[in-house]
Order: sequence, then structure tokens, then C-alpha cells
Amino acid sequence: METYRSERTLAWAAAILMLAVALGAFGAHGIRGKVDPQAWQNWGTAAQYQFFHGLALLGLVALENRLPARVLGFVRILFLLGILCFCGSLYLLAARDLLGIQSWTRALGPITPLGGLMFITGWGALLAGAFRKQPR
Repeated sequence: METYRSERTLAWAAAILMLAVALGAFGAHGIRGKVDPQAWQNWGTAAQYQFFHGLALLGLVALENRLPARVLGFVRILFLLGILCFCGSLYLLAARDLLGIQSWTRALGPITPLGGLMFITGWGALLAGAFRKQPR
């Protein structure tokens, strides 16, 4: 596993948050009314979770000297994979009719909870890391 670097985490956080705002705006103005209400709600959920976990990545930067680098690096990877799997699959599922990828539904469906599991595992790893004794 690579070592934790707060500059890289900050860059990821900024990119993910910028994209969350853009995708949220696109959902509100670009696809609303073009997809069914459930798909539109799923798009909003994806943007919301992407935003929350982008902010969580910023929080990891603030914790750089308070938690072990291995813990922070592991949590960063889990949050990034969670965003990709959970949010990414929800975006694609919400826009599947517009994109013509209805046949992907069976493959994308199981990816969403896998991404959620990565989020939960990341938060659990952060919790466990908070209880680890730090050398002073």
C-alpha cells in the first residue's frame, strides 16, 4: 500500500467535490423531467453521498498528524472506491434510459451496495484508528 499523502487526498477531495456540485446541478437542471422520479431521486442520492465523502476526504487531511498514515491511506482508498462504486453505479442506473444502457442494470445493481459497504468499512477503519494509541 502506498504511503498516505495529504496533498494527494486534498486534490482528490477538491476534484470529487467539484464534480459533485457539477453532477448535482446537472441532475437538477439537465435530467429532471427526462427520467422517472425514482431515477431522479437516485441521482440526488448519488450526488449527496459523493459530496459527503468528498468532505470526509477533506477531514482526512485535517487528521494527518493525529492518526497513523496507514489508517488514513486505507480509509482514503475505501472512500474513493465507495464513491466510484456507490455513486457511480447510482448515476449510471439513474441515467440508463438516457444513455441506452438498460441492459447494464443487472450488472450495476450489485455494485451499489458494494460501494456502500466500502463507505461503512472506511468509517469503521477510521473509528478503529481513533482508538489506536499514537506514539508521542
